[in-house]
Amino acid sequence: MFSQKKTTYTYAIKGLDSLKLDVYTPRKIKKKERLPAILWMHAGSFSSGKRDSSDEVKLMKYVSRKGYIGISMSYRLLRKGTETGFGCDCPKADKLETFKQATIDYLDAAKFIFNHNHQLQIDLTKVIAGGSSAGAEGILNAVYLKPFFIDDLAKYTNIKFAGVLAFSGALVNAEYITKTNAIPTVLFHGSDDTAVPYGSAPHHYCSPESPGYLLLDGSHTISKKLDDLGVSYYFNKVLGGGHELHQIPFDQLDIILQFFEKTVFDSETIQTKRTIIKN
Repeated sequence: MFSQKKTTYTYAIKGLDSLKLDVYTPRKIKKKERLPAILWMHAGSFSSGKRDSSDEVKLMKYVSRKGYIGISMSYRLLRKGTETGFGCDCPKADKLETFKQATIDYLDAAKFIFNHNHQLQIDLTKVIAGGSSAGAEGILNAVYLKPFFIDDLAKYTNIKFAGVLAFSGALVNAEYITKTNAIPTVLFHGSDDTAVPYGSAPHHYCSPESPGYLLLDGSHTISKKLDDLGVSYYFNKVLGGGHELHQIPFDQLDIILQFFEKTVFDSETIQTKRTIIKN
């Protein structure tokens, strides 16, 4: 389990974008073995970032050493090269469309791995949706807001995630999280994040008069919803922390994977809030 092989697949071609997956598999996997998987969506404000950046590669190698199939995906960077970026000058309608298309890209990547699970040797009952910053927004919307963003839900009926891993993420409306769709969720967020709201607040804290005014529900609101529903979650909040909490916390990955082992693999119910005060 201490070395892995990487195989790259094209999961979709959309316009000029050839969207790919890097699949990291433990070399010593047995022929008929099926392993849990993490499908990862990178950060970058929907304008930058790569599936094979150094931190993404490090994460994928780490989880594959722990007995997972690590999958890092590319997706359409729809705000790249735009005049308004993804801040307060970006119109609300454009933000929602960006979220929608990221949701679609993520679900298309998931559909590819679900359809090729035998080849990839993935246990479909143990697929974790993971992402950071923009990627965390993408995966949270894909897991919890499919009815909001997806017109043809039947296309993705076989896609069922077992857990969520989101660093500095938010979704459009936490009321879409229900007892029937809620799954074990890990959240990391700083209370003073000025890009992605920690609680329920405007994206980038834009003023109501700005084109980019869009209310989002961040990790604090999501954790409260999961708490009320009695669903497992692990919320690592840093009081005074900013958007740097979107960085992958390699020193805490063991704790995160142990949470999934207990809640996803062993069906335990665990609700944990860990509060840190930033120095």
